[in-house]
Amino acid sequence: MTRYPIVNRIEAERAMAEPKIRVLVVDDSAIVRKIISEELSRESDIEVVGTAPDPFVARDKIVQLKPDVITLDLEMPRMDGLTFLKKLMHYYPLPVIIVSSLTPKASSLAMEALENGAVEVLCKPGDAYSVGDMAFQLKDKIRAAARTNLTRIVARTGSPRPPLPRVSPALSQTTQKLIAMGASTGGTEALKEVLTGMPSDSPGIVIVQHMPPHFTAAFAKRLNQLCQIEVREAKDGDSVLQGQALVAPGNFHMLLKRSGARYYVAVKDGPRVHHQRPAVDVLFNSVAQYAGSNALGVLLTGMGADGAKGLLQMKEAGAKTIAQDEQSCVVFGMPKEAIKLGAADRIVPLELISREIITMANSLSG
Repeated sequence: MTRYPIVNRIEAERAMAEPKIRVLVVDDSAIVRKIISEELSRESDIEVVGTAPDPFVARDKIVQLKPDVITLDLEMPRMDGLTFLKKLMHYYPLPVIIVSSLTPKASSLAMEALENGAVEVLCKPGDAYSVGDMAFQLKDKIRAAARTNLTRIVARTGSPRPPLPRVSPALSQTTQKLIAMGASTGGTEALKEVLTGMPSDSPGIVIVQHMPPHFTAAFAKRLNQLCQIEVREAKDGDSVLQGQALVAPGNFHMLLKRSGARYYVAVKDGPRVHHQRPAVDVLFNSVAQYAGSNALGVLLTGMGADGAKGLLQMKEAGAKTIAQDEQSCVVFGMPKEAIKLGAADRIVPLELISREIITMANSLSG
């Protein structure tokens, strides 16, 4: 007699013991509501408890159905999604995933939504993703959203916190030093906090943030308006320069390369790693190979394990490494996995990471 029926029964009982993640789908398109609902209904741990064609209907259903997570379109009649999000985060905070089209206007609104409490952003099917791709991404984002530190999200959308005094000791003038950063859920705001604290003479920075195509360009543009350093979406062959940060474009991996004393990035297609493209591990592994002890790795908030093994490879290659601490993470997944592996030299609260980077960068060998 095989053990598989027993194993299956135990897994089924465990699944029944854990409450399903209750999702409300808000979109003015009946087709999109139908697609999302049908795809999510295939998941044993997710339940679509209702749909709404606009925020006014959504408001009543939130009170009635008490969802755990909301998917929200941005462009809707009667009230736009961004206005609704702001009201929701003020009066009835919930994890919100933006599901939007790929227009320049939508990309800009999505960045504003992330700044106002949304935890994730995703393209509607038919833009960058097929229905299957969208569904695969969405279910993972819903699981991440359900695990978010809602207190942390609400805190960041309240009254603006006075910025910490900038600590900008002169960094050694060398092109050999390099900083690599990775983030996922909650990472857009975490990266904004870190990068706005970096002085104009920072070593070159390379970044992977899990985000769909086109949205990464809007994200980089927004950061560039806020930071002392230049921030832009990377292109294949771009040099990694002092005072500049390159953000991996959505749906492409970014790898560090080196030619003589020059670091540059390769932007390319390839299989998803940890279901992600770009993947933090792909970047970190290449940084370990080509920068070694000249590099500093930073792993920020996000669900899953992407970046944990890569951060360990960086450390084993002589790099300095930082992981964000649990209390300041929106989702303590990726940093937690790195810490468990012993990959982090320092575990640091978000608000102190830029200071720690500056201190550690001055001790790099480059």
